[in-house]
Amino acid sequence: MIEDNIRILRQAARITSDNESVDDSIWCVVAGNVELIDDIAYRAIASKNSVKILFREHVVLNEGKINKKFDFIMLYGNSRKIEEFGKITFSKGGSFIKVSHLYLKEGSKSMVFVAPDDTIKESVSIIEKSRIPFAILQESQTTGFIDVEMNDSVKLPNFIKSALKPFYNANEVVLSTILISVENDEDVEKVQSIATSNKIFVIDFKDIITED
Repeated sequence: MIEDNIRILRQAARITSDNESVDDSIWCVVAGNVELIDDIAYRAIASKNSVKILFREHVVLNEGKINKKFDFIMLYGNSRKIEEFGKITFSKGGSFIKVSHLYLKEGSKSMVFVAPDDTIKESVSIIEKSRIPFAILQESQTTGFIDVEMNDSVKLPNFIKSALKPFYNANEVVLSTILISVENDEDVEKVQSIATSNKIFVIDFKDIITED
């Protein structure tokens, strides 16, 4: 069953994290504000090809009269270097998850969701109510704020919008990144459809092609 595979994977992950001699390649996803992702991207570029940037996204979600803005980046490379990036991410209030080859070799249908925390929780609830067998393998939330501002539909002078911006940012919009595994092949598209209809960004590992 999928629960047994998850238990094995978690045990293996604990062993790997405790064994400092392990130096393989893994994936990671980092999410947060633009300054954090700029810093992580720079460190990856400066890593002398030990870490590759697979892609980066700048996201603007329009929700009524406000825009929620955040960035996320996916990397692949040296596990030690990516562990360093994880510590930097947490120290700066970002979210971070790492994915080793173990998650993929077990045949699980793995994907990453990136979105505001309330949207993630709502979508997970819908998936569960749909009786789709799945599990959350990892989760991480930002402790820094997502940048929030009024959009162009609000007809106010820019200086008033700027004055109100701290009020919107004070509402603590939390960004979540989760790694999930779906048990059945036929349910993968259903899960992706639920997520994307709720404006969640989905990274499907079967679509990630990496040259080792």
